[in-house]
Amino acid sequence: MIRVPSPAKLNLFLHITGRRQDGYHELQSIFQLIDLYDWLEFSPADSAAIRINGLSSVDLEQNLIYRAALLLRPFAQKPTGLNILIEKNIPMGAGLGGGSSNAATALIVLNQLWQCSLSIEQLAGLGLKLGADVPIFVHGRNAWAEGIGEQLTFIDLDQKQYIVLKPDCFISTQLLFSQKTLTRNEKSSKFCAYQQTPSDFRNNFEPLARSLYPEVDEAMRYLDQFGTAKLTGTGACVFTEVTEEMNVNDILNDAPCKSYLVNSLQESPLRQFKDRKSVV
Repeated sequence: MIRVPSPAKLNLFLHITGRRQDGYHELQSIFQLIDLYDWLEFSPADSAAIRINGLSSVDLEQNLIYRAALLLRPFAQKPTGLNILIEKNIPMGAGLGGGSSNAATALIVLNQLWQCSLSIEQLAGLGLKLGADVPIFVHGRNAWAEGIGEQLTFIDLDQKQYIVLKPDCFISTQLLFSQKTLTRNEKSSKFCAYQQTPSDFRNNFEPLARSLYPEVDEAMRYLDQFGTAKLTGTGACVFTEVTEEMNVNDILNDAPCKSYLVNSLQESPLRQFKDRKSVV
């Protein structure tokens, strides 16, 4: 049995800089990995089937872990059946990248278990077929992202703590993208500009998420009392950076919805994975 972590991420900002002819939007963002983890356990199965337990709310054919395994199987030198158990701690549909991270974890682990011998770049290319932010989790490093989110420049970020709130709602990314008032022509920028004035960099989805989902607005107004609240991804999670003057325990306990205290990561623990029985 192999047990490995699957980390979440925050978007420290998210700008839409244009729209491509194929309908996809051009983005700029910073991906910050955090120590909120799902855990995946991989055990050999007697049959050739791939079974996933712990995520009954998602159909098997739609499960990104299963789809990652199917993408990788043609490269397998030693394909085996698997029982995969997921311990879900990252809230779903929250802008924290849980599903994409799970897919990346599956690609990395199965690449070794099945002796596929693919490089990280090849795995990231497969991951892109599953979702635009799967490659960041395959590489396991913080990054400045462009394109549809797949053009990555790896960066070093200061160690920080964040308070993350999960409003009690599920945001439709499709609904946000369909809004005529969504800003789609933000001026392109550079990481050095972010370093100088990070407060100038926001999330283009934030005004819409706040107006369409009162729970998001409530959570952001709550965090704005103590710092600067930001939306991650298209939501629903919101976060703020921890500062010395904050009474963190009180903020967490009095929050209007589920709350988390997380630490930033310099890299994913999966970068240390070398076919060991676990990564803790």
